[in-house]
Amino acid sequence: MSSEVTTKIGMSNLPDDHIVIRMRGTAGQSLGAFLAKGITLEVFGDANDYVGKGLSGGKIIVKPKTSSTLQSKDNVIIGNTVLYGATKGELFAAGMAGDRFCVRNSGAEAVIEGCGDNGCEYMTGGNAVILGSVGNNFAAGMTGGMAFVYDKEGSLPVRINLEDVFYQQQMTNYWEKFLFSKIKEHYNLTNSNHAKKLIDNWDKEKYLFWQIVPKEMINKFREPVLVKNSKIA
Repeated sequence: MSSEVTTKIGMSNLPDDHIVIRMRGTAGQSLGAFLAKGITLEVFGDANDYVGKGLSGGKIIVKPKTSSTLQSKDNVIIGNTVLYGATKGELFAAGMAGDRFCVRNSGAEAVIEGCGDNGCEYMTGGNAVILGSVGNNFAAGMTGGMAFVYDKEGSLPVRINLEDVFYQQQMTNYWEKFLFSKIKEHYNLTNSNHAKKLIDNWDKEKYLFWQIVPKEMINKFREPVLVKNSKIA
C-alpha cells in the first residue's frame, strides 16, 4: 500500500490518518515497515520484532485488546529492534518494547512504556519517550535526537552509556511541555492507564523523568536544552 501511495501521489502528499487500518490479534515481523505518510495502522493485541522498520511517515498504534486486564507498563507488547532505521512517522505502544528499541532512528517520534537493552542505540534524530524502565547500555552511540525516560526506580544512572550523551532531570519549560504533550497524545491514542496516572499526577511525576541529550547537539536544538546541574560526563 505504501508503494502504491508513493508511486501515485508522492511521499508526503497524503494527509495524516487518511487511511486507517484496524487489526486485532498478533502481528508478525516488520509491522508497518516503510509505512508511508497518511497511513495509520492500529493493532489491538501485540506485535513481534521490527515494528516500524524504516518507518517513513506513517503512524503505528499498538495497544492491548479492550478485554485485557494486564498492566501495560509491566508487559511487553512489541518485540525487538523496533523503529530500526526509521526516518519519519510516529509509534505509540501501550506496553514495553524488547531490546534495541529505536536503533538508528533518524526522525521518527515514539512513545512506549519501557524497553530492554541497547535502547536508542546509534540514534541520530527523532524523539523517544519511554514511560518506564530501560535496559543496559541505553543511548550507546546516540548522536542525535532526544529521549525522555520515566525512572521511578532510579536505575537509569547505572544503565545509561554516557560516552555520547548527558542526562538531566530538571528541564526547561519548553521541553517539559513537549514531554507532557506527547504523554497526552499517547493516552488519547492508546487509552493507557499508566499514561493517565502520569497526567493526573504530573506535578509530582514530572520530577521522575530524565531528559537524555547527545553532547554534540547541546547548542543545535532550536530550543535550549541545558539547565544547571546537568550530569555531563
